[in-house]
Amino acid sequence: MIHISWEMMMFVIIGGFMAAFVDSVVGGGGLISVPVLLATGMPPAVALGTNKLASSMGSLTSTISFLRSGNIDLKAVRGLFLLSLFGAVCGTLVLRQIPSDFLRPLVVVMLILITIYTIFRKNWGSSNTFTQFSPKTAAIMGLVAFGLGFYDGFFGPGTGSFLIFAFLMLGFDFVKAAGNAKMLNFGSNIASLATFIAVGSVHYKVGIPMGLAMACGSFFGSRMAIRKGSTYVRPLFITVCVLLVGKQIWSLL
Repeated sequence: MIHISWEMMMFVIIGGFMAAFVDSVVGGGGLISVPVLLATGMPPAVALGTNKLASSMGSLTSTISFLRSGNIDLKAVRGLFLLSLFGAVCGTLVLRQIPSDFLRPLVVVMLILITIYTIFRKNWGSSNTFTQFSPKTAAIMGLVAFGLGFYDGFFGPGTGSFLIFAFLMLGFDFVKAAGNAKMLNFGSNIASLATFIAVGSVHYKVGIPMGLAMACGSFFGSRMAIRKGSTYVRPLFITVCVLLVGKQIWSLL
């Protein structure tokens, strides 16, 4: 078992809070939390499992905040939540058989296209025009929920951003898109976490304190997004997409 000093634990807690503050709104918190956990000397598999424990606590908190404020469309996401959860279980099981790094170039391209599209659609996501699913959009979103749940379990980077983009395409504003995305992301997180727990890849003595810090960060981050609305969420969404692109390109190099 890895021994963590008090100084390092404080580093983990502060890093967890910062990661969750951003992740609660637009995803991308793993850009901060995973490197923080790797800095403790954990093996990568344990760092990923511990991150799933902590981030699940954070995503639960932000999901509750968005839900209580009325910024999650339960009719739209309740069936999608189950599909996202099931997809993540499948993705995590496949990951144990097939390496996922071949997806990285495709993810870079998709994130670049999403960022460019969002920048040039200046008023996109400023108001909510969604009413209900048609049979066609329901089928498409079912596939999207399962596919991104699978992707989250299999690879992961950018899942929150892809989910927000999908809900924006349906006509949701940025805040409701973030709330809906966070609920689906929570489903895929707990499914992946269950798999990591089953194979013993979670460091609870680090994951639980970090998770409590992430719950605090998620609470404050989601409350700020709800209070300030799309004028806050939109630029943060673009910033995180750019950072995700940079991180994936750096990994490719």
